[in-house]
Amino acid sequence: MRRKIALAVAVPGLVVTLTACGVLNGQQLGGGGQERQSGQAAQTAASGAPAEKEQAPPEKQAPPDPAASAPSQQGEVIATRDVKAGGADLKVDVTGLRRQGRLVTLSWTVTNTGDTKWNMGSNMGDTAAYLGLTVAGVSLVDPANAKRYRVARTGEKGTAKCVCSEYDVSTEPGEVLPLYATYAAPPPDVQKINVEFPILGVFTDVPIS
Repeated sequence: MRRKIALAVAVPGLVVTLTACGVLNGQQLGGGGQERQSGQAAQTAASGAPAEKEQAPPEKQAPPDPAASAPSQQGEVIATRDVKAGGADLKVDVTGLRRQGRLVTLSWTVTNTGDTKWNMGSNMGDTAAYLGLTVAGVSLVDPANAKRYRVARTGEKGTAKCVCSEYDVSTEPGEVLPLYATYAAPPPDVQKINVEFPILGVFTDVPIS
């Protein structure tokens, strides 16, 4: 059975919908917002493995402000990792995780450090929501409070747009890809959170500024 709680908020020139979703039989049933996870799912996400179950629809979240989109990518690198994906050598640098009122914006870069083209396809996106060539699949995980935060998005399924970066299918050797995504902010007492990147792994204890 499908269950979804949606909050539609009018913003000048934009209608934003944040959806809090449960998961049935391990399948995601909705879009952006916040989800409460079981303790086992939170621990699994922190380890980098896919979560099996996420439970209980959460409270409503504030809508993303369009002014929060496309933040500057310049800044101190707060987390970094060299990874290999799709046969390509990559460097992932997280350059910011910043609160903006009731929102938090994650910014990062992916650099192709090898000599092979990286064919990303829709691996970073949310194909179930028709947001394949975006970073809508990147999520924030709060293991202490057993919550997962999905990228905010506008509109209805099929026509929705995420408050996040779009990208080309492939990245050439030497190319630097700047990316961002906006989420509902965790509670003020949450100072660090895990960032879960599809195919690129999990960055643990990323500080929120």
